[in-house]
Amino acid sequence: MMLSRFPRLALLLALTLLLQYPALAQQKLLTMEDAFLNRSLQPENLRQLTWIPGSKDEFSFVRNTGGKDELMRGSATSAATAALSLADLNAALQKAGGTELKAAPAFAWAGAQALLINQQNKVYRVDVAGKQATALFGYDAAAENVEMDPTKTRVAYTKDQNLYVSLAGRENEAVTTEANPGIVSGQAAHRSEFGITKGTFWSPTGNKLAYYRMDQSMVTDYPLVDISGAPARQNAIKYPMAGDKSHEVTVGVYDLTSRKTVFLQTGDPREQYLTNISWSPDEKSIYVAVLNRGQNHMKLNQYDAASGAFIKTLFEEKDEKYVEPQHALLFVPGQADQFIWRSQRDGYEHLYLYSTSGKLLRQLTRGSWIVTDVLGFSNKKEVVYAGTAESPLERQVYAVSLKGGKPRRLTEGKGTHNATLSPGGTFLLDNFSNTTTPRIIRTVSVATGKTAQTLLTAANPLTGYNLGETKLVTLKAADGQTDLYARITTPPGFDASKKYPTVVYLYGGPHVQLVTENWLGGGNLWMQLMAQKGYVVFTIDSRGSGNRGRAFEQATFRQLGTAEMADQLKGVDYLKSLPYVDQARMGVHGWSFGGFMTTTMMTRSPGTFKVGVGGGPVIDWRLYEIMYTERYMDSPQENPEGYKAANLLNYVPSLKGKLLLIHGTVDDVVVWQHSLSYLKKAVDQGVQLDYFVYPGHPHNVGGKDRVHLYHKITQYFDDHL
Repeated sequence: MMLSRFPRLALLLALTLLLQYPALAQQKLLTMEDAFLNRSLQPENLRQLTWIPGSKDEFSFVRNTGGKDELMRGSATSAATAALSLADLNAALQKAGGTELKAAPAFAWAGAQALLINQQNKVYRVDVAGKQATALFGYDAAAENVEMDPTKTRVAYTKDQNLYVSLAGRENEAVTTEANPGIVSGQAAHRSEFGITKGTFWSPTGNKLAYYRMDQSMVTDYPLVDISGAPARQNAIKYPMAGDKSHEVTVGVYDLTSRKTVFLQTGDPREQYLTNISWSPDEKSIYVAVLNRGQNHMKLNQYDAASGAFIKTLFEEKDEKYVEPQHALLFVPGQADQFIWRSQRDGYEHLYLYSTSGKLLRQLTRGSWIVTDVLGFSNKKEVVYAGTAESPLERQVYAVSLKGGKPRRLTEGKGTHNATLSPGGTFLLDNFSNTTTPRIIRTVSVATGKTAQTLLTAANPLTGYNLGETKLVTLKAADGQTDLYARITTPPGFDASKKYPTVVYLYGGPHVQLVTENWLGGGNLWMQLMAQKGYVVFTIDSRGSGNRGRAFEQATFRQLGTAEMADQLKGVDYLKSLPYVDQARMGVHGWSFGGFMTTTMMTRSPGTFKVGVGGGPVIDWRLYEIMYTERYMDSPQENPEGYKAANLLNYVPSLKGKLLLIHGTVDDVVVWQHSLSYLKKAVDQGVQLDYFVYPGHPHNVGGKDRVHLYHKITQYFDDHL
């Protein structure tokens, strides 16, 4: 009735709403679930994108079409087409004894025509063209650390403390039969430091298997409490703390033909680190970077794979602070007597070409920047690598001749290029982003550096959301000379005449770089959510953090927390220079090393921040593990003053403002004792702080509970800032 009586008014109202609709559509706000669980807000990607081994330049990925997955196959210069549907895959698997899949599984290519799929602890070979599957072999349902050999015909795995292999006709064959649970085989050793990610190392043909044998029986048990049952029970782990007895590691070599094991004669002292295990192409030798416990003297040793006998030391590296070998040897194709070695010996990580006699043939890269990844070899006898030569914020890809000379840059566009090299060494799959580009995936010619085809140009997944502006800025470190890179995000509808509360998110520790030239500047959606709530969000990578070279990292040696704090305070000075930052309402938050730094800032620079939230914090480095701590701090016996200065228990009475500490109750990285000790000291000295635990969570609070965690953190800032 109203519309019929006032048609012109109704029309004007409708037109007004239509005109306002685009503005309203731009006002969408992020939820905490969006920030951590909504995958649709991450830039589109190509699932399981990979080069196909055995081909020259073909690749595959998984695409969802009409709600159903299918395997796509293409070449560097031609578009991808459907190669295998999920329906055909299911039909083949079920005929071979497998079960139906709801989505495309993880797979590996076995040559150019077949996939290998693990389903319910059985390995199937799927002929893609013939759409037929064959069951190859199975392995134990309780298997962990499963690794397939290079020929894709057998697997190694661990169960409890022992190592097994499984292949056709020889399923679940025990390599070790240790009864003592303190002696562990086939698992990552040395607390996964030194680039160690696994404990098994197949030879090139899969005829032999090298593995870590780690004797932890001399390491003190550390109690973790499992409250899932009644009564609660203790799960003890072996946790070697700084200054204490460490575990002892050897390397076994199992011959699958003879079913016999020999051990490399790595000698004494037993407290040493066996890293970067590498097979020679002919399987006759194994190379090990042997590092002393003091971590300042490395020997690259060669051992006989048949007998375990020591052959020779190829070369040594020493440093007054520490040496940190992290990468296996990379042998040159067709040159079994030449390999690439990565080292920071000249102050920056670079590539060195060596002969197996131990002779340095030449240094291939040099300069005040680092190599971040080695992709392989081109078909023109070049090594292809990624590095920071343009800027520490970027990752570009280059090729340099094995004969030496000036590197060639292969990638275009300022930003971050994550690339892989085709089996023929002729093309790159280049996954690119920068602060304004969500993602572009291209094939790039190694010969010319030109794009062959674009596989994906991802749309901005945050279109329609009311976002803040993110900028990257450069500041000077506390030494007045070193450049530091920072990221600042201001709220949507930013008004420079207003005063905004500010949250500093930090880490500051080794091997981590938070500020980069890629999507969101290396930030995340929680930071954008905070900006939507009216916060300025700031991050700076202080000295001691990753990817800037040896001197930058070693600035914190024997005094963790000190140089980092000084640099973070330079970031604070910058924030205070901004008229729109409310200096009375500044907060700080970080996790792990960032939790240590949060607590450091709140107590060693009291009053700088009104509020702090520290998660999984190291409090006393004496309670952290040997391998990491003694690299950066030496042992407590060697550096008592450094440990004392970094021990945050000594600063509890200095706390000003509100501090919330958070910890997972079964944290096996930064054990719960750290924050509990801090809490006990606060109680003893009458200091108030807030505390929250996540029962049953390890070092990071993951899954759906991460939403709960960041609601907790955000609410704390809302309440007190």
